[in-house]
Amino acid sequence: MKKLFFGLITATMLMACNQKSNTTQTAQEGNPPVIKFTEEIYNFGKIKQGDSVTHNFSFVNAGKSPLIITNAVATCGCTTPQWPKDPVNPGDSGKINVTFKSAGKSGVQDKMITISANTTPSQNMVHLVGEVIASK
Repeated sequence: MKKLFFGLITATMLMACNQKSNTTQTAQEGNPPVIKFTEEIYNFGKIKQGDSVTHNFSFVNAGKSPLIITNAVATCGCTTPQWPKDPVNPGDSGKINVTFKSAGKSGVQDKMITISANTTPSQNMVHLVGEVIASK
């Protein structure tokens, strides 16, 4: 009888622990931060080879928990992103500053910047596009 009693108590405790952790996990998954960009593509037009272009990609945290950007990387070393290092609270806005240096580049350019954050999905992308006219 004692074995049955202890078995029931142990099973009840395990079920209660599992139920509590699932509820917490669901609550966190249901309220993730959401990064909404004003624009996801910026066309800088035509520039001369050697010129630089800087653009701020503005965004708002449209979610219900703080947005934390952990990294932002571009497709090549000629493009440098800078992002807010502090959490962006729900409803607040921020900017990702991107600079493209066209030295050694020519023709149509599409520089993709991948932003890693605590969003779902965990990566979002913006593009800096335009054309570099080679010097004669």
